[in-house]
Amino acid sequence: MSVLSEKSVFTSLNQFGPLAVQDTVQLNERSGLQAKAWVKKLKQSELNVTKYRALRRQIFEFLNISSFQEIPRLIEDHSSRQACSLRAFTLLGNMFGIGGSQAEIKYRVNEYGHTADSVINSLKNKIFAPYSSHVAITNEVEITTDPVDLLLMTFDNRYHKKARFEAQRKLSLMSLAGSIDQRERETGIEEKFAQFLTFLNNYVWSKNLKIGEHDIVYLLSNHHSSDFSCTDVQVVKKEAAPGISLEKGQKLTLLKRRRFSAGGRELPIYVSIRKKPPEAKVLKLLRKNEKNPAIAVDDELGLMAVLDSAADVKTFQNHLTQSAGKADSFMILEDISDTLTGGRHKATSTGSCSKTPMLKFFARLGGMRVEFIIHTNRSWVNYMYQRDVAHDEYEVKRIFDSGVAELLFPGDIYFLNHQTVRDNMIELCRKQIEEAWRWTKNGTG
Repeated sequence: MSVLSEKSVFTSLNQFGPLAVQDTVQLNERSGLQAKAWVKKLKQSELNVTKYRALRRQIFEFLNISSFQEIPRLIEDHSSRQACSLRAFTLLGNMFGIGGSQAEIKYRVNEYGHTADSVINSLKNKIFAPYSSHVAITNEVEITTDPVDLLLMTFDNRYHKKARFEAQRKLSLMSLAGSIDQRERETGIEEKFAQFLTFLNNYVWSKNLKIGEHDIVYLLSNHHSSDFSCTDVQVVKKEAAPGISLEKGQKLTLLKRRRFSAGGRELPIYVSIRKKPPEAKVLKLLRKNEKNPAIAVDDELGLMAVLDSAADVKTFQNHLTQSAGKADSFMILEDISDTLTGGRHKATSTGSCSKTPMLKFFARLGGMRVEFIIHTNRSWVNYMYQRDVAHDEYEVKRIFDSGVAELLFPGDIYFLNHQTVRDNMIELCRKQIEEAWRWTKNGTG
């Protein structure tokens, strides 16, 4: 479900909906053509009427007022606003289960504000990089983390429409960040992540390599001209890489590999262990049109691995089960999907492609549920570079196709045509992938 649909849980941010930020704020006008038109639009959906009433009650309770007409007094009276902020921090501390002093609660809420800014800046610096000047946050909004100040900003006509929208957006993102933080504290995700790393280092990886030590190799791959899929791939030692002159349709990709012992042999494996930053979890809730923090937190533990062959993949899978036993834990595999040997997986995420071959499963062990995504060298190269499959393309598509781009950066406020931006960013992504780079004295170009 798109975050822009009528059933979106983010109605307050939807500039196509009845709660859209207007050019001016009219707190004292209950009649007039604009007010009547707004009420008529709101009443077109009973669901939106219910959402508006709930939001209005929340605003009144949060600001400790009984009508919108009291808001100008809070805007103008510094002492009243300060008292309101102190009360609000107490309310938020109780809502998010934050223990400690007022200063500790304020620090935690300020962190939610920084996470909200990081959501926007992460998109600005990557997916919207050529359009960074369009989507940059208004300075006054970026430096503000007090929720009361942000809320009052949305009702203050001294601020431009863009700034008022960004204040409203920041409050919504802060609320998601707070819910995620609360869920992480409840589930002990940080402790589980440390426990997972300990399990890998003590029972899975070879003891012949130090913790953090890797064997560095390169994958030299050739790609089909029609869709840039991998036609063949070979492992190249790091010493030989500088002497390779890439031709059109070739890629040279660095891998830092660990090893694991199985059947008297040591097999190489590239591993990427997932630990999502807070802003990535907030974006996941937006893409999924969810406010339930479990959606973003409960699958945080994950590992992606790349091995030389499908046979090595099966060997590693067996090695994991045996390693869990050595750690005094039974391990079961759930939700297994294997398309490495043919077929397609069912793509359920917006923007994803069913052509991506992989072995995917969840492993339950030691009180944890960990997602594993396992590739061969060839399938991983396709995951990185193939048209309509490459992960960089997927990241662009899921932000736009889910409606999140329009939700966070409404076209009428940011002067953006999102279909054009989407197409341009995919084209830029393909250009960066398919253009061969030259070797430099420092490694890669």
